[in-house]
Amino acid sequence: MDGSVPVKVVASDQFLAAGVTAVLRESHAVELDVADLPAVLLVAVDSVDDNAVDLLAGAKDEKWLGVVLLAGSVNPAGLRRAVDAGVCGVLRRRTATVPHLISTIRAASTGVATMPPDLLGEVFQLGNGSPAEEGPATLLTSREQAVLRLLADGQDTAEIARQLTYSVRTVTEIVHNVVHRLRLRNRAHAVAFALKEGLI
Repeated sequence: MDGSVPVKVVASDQFLAAGVTAVLRESHAVELDVADLPAVLLVAVDSVDDNAVDLLAGAKDEKWLGVVLLAGSVNPAGLRRAVDAGVCGVLRRRTATVPHLISTIRAASTGVATMPPDLLGEVFQLGNGSPAEEGPATLLTSREQAVLRLLADGQDTAEIARQLTYSVRTVTEIVHNVVHRLRLRNRAHAVAFALKEGLI
């Protein structure tokens, strides 16, 4: 993605907000608080408690490019609440580097979900009901497998479209169809499911 990504920072307290904002101001890859532009919302919290969920719930009413959660700690229950609130990127503060944070923000701006590998199994558990009752070999077409494999590698929609010589719209529709057909929640859940089932 060319140029800087507009970002709005909200945090559970003013000191955390000031620290995250100071770090981001050092990067030319993001632009903070740009008025009248769609932006990525970065929510910084100590843990995914009721206060954090309130911050995230308020975000659902806005048209963000994506929502990234930067948390001191994330447990399975907190992760469920975050994903329910529309979060597509999750980072733990203790392991997040500035390049990793910028990469996650860029991914969120293009609709790509990212999170620590150890949380992918938790994302898989978030679906309502079970995926379609088919054998693993029939759950995904080869085209769907190819797209999910590249998503798992961290590529965004435009990169996947270029590599597979599809249109961006086609890639988006492929992912949308997988998510809805298998009754999954979002892209991250689709990737987690495919990895768990050995499909990619």
